[in-house]
Amino acid sequence: MSLAAALRARIAEAGPITVGAFMAECLLHPKWGYYTTRDPLGTAGDFTTAPEISQMFGELVGLALAQAWMDQGTPDAITLAELGPGRGTLMADILRATKAVPGFHAALEIHLVEASPALREKQRAALAGHDITHHDSAGTLPEAPLFLIANEFFDALPIRQFIRAGDAWRERLVGLDDDTLAFGLGVPDMPAELAHRDDVAEGGLVETCPAAAAIMDQIARRIGTHGGAALIVDYGDWRSLGDTLQALKSHAPVDPLATPGEADLTAHVDFEALARAAPALAASRLTPQGVFLERLGITPRAEALARRLSGTALDAHVAAHRRLTHPDEMGTLFKVLALVPPGAPMLPGLEP
Repeated sequence: MSLAAALRARIAEAGPITVGAFMAECLLHPKWGYYTTRDPLGTAGDFTTAPEISQMFGELVGLALAQAWMDQGTPDAITLAELGPGRGTLMADILRATKAVPGFHAALEIHLVEASPALREKQRAALAGHDITHHDSAGTLPEAPLFLIANEFFDALPIRQFIRAGDAWRERLVGLDDDTLAFGLGVPDMPAELAHRDDVAEGGLVETCPAAAAIMDQIARRIGTHGGAALIVDYGDWRSLGDTLQALKSHAPVDPLATPGEADLTAHVDFEALARAAPALAASRLTPQGVFLERLGITPRAEALARRLSGTALDAHVAAHRRLTHPDEMGTLFKVLALVPPGAPMLPGLEP
């Protein structure tokens, strides 16, 4: 039995499923799920994230969070949390970069929200020597000031897709066409979460992410009550419009329905929806990743590191800087959003 066969049997018996249900099975099925069965990162995996490209990303993110902690009065017991920490590389870089910030490490407890058993082991190895606590969801994070980073986390949450049909919407579903997984449409409906989307023409497609809204609510409640900041880095834009569901296998695009559980499924993040889910917090302007990193000083940092390098190591370092910041690489596609308590200073590199 494979996940594809299990999905075909499920659909044959109970009918078509939502795109979100399909994504959830593909990514997190306990036996065949993509994240539950492998380490997907790096050249041997299917994609590479910013922390794996260069240490500079994590260093600058860490210093920005430490500055937010200082700007909010250096509370003496805080949660330093990461959603979807990958191999633990980002958190390791954050901790190394901030170890000289007086009092910061003494105040923090490290909490990681990670569903993958395989990646939890990688994180324990990367963060050896540090006390860490793993969580299955953001809902069990401590009730304390929360300083949180989510890098390429929200793009992997299951989405639902709706197509404008007159005054209503029809949900895109995954069904069968001669025993082959295929997309179809549900009956017309009026989802409350799309009531404000009067900007979509007939036949236009909009994506929603119910899980993202729930997670943002949990984060926002802690920051609103206790203080802190959330820094979200991902690809997407201010408002969802169009089909952005994609699958990557061995760093190349594949059909999302072709190999369930064997490819990474993601969709662009709707940053407006994230901000709307945290109405009690102050949101930054949505900022391209390249602009954010340049404001934090990535180029001087890159030049300082380059002085110790030569040959192929120097070439790789220069390429990493370009990949993180250049508009033709990750610099524009990836965006940054921060959320802080009302009246608190905005994180460095971002504007209110």
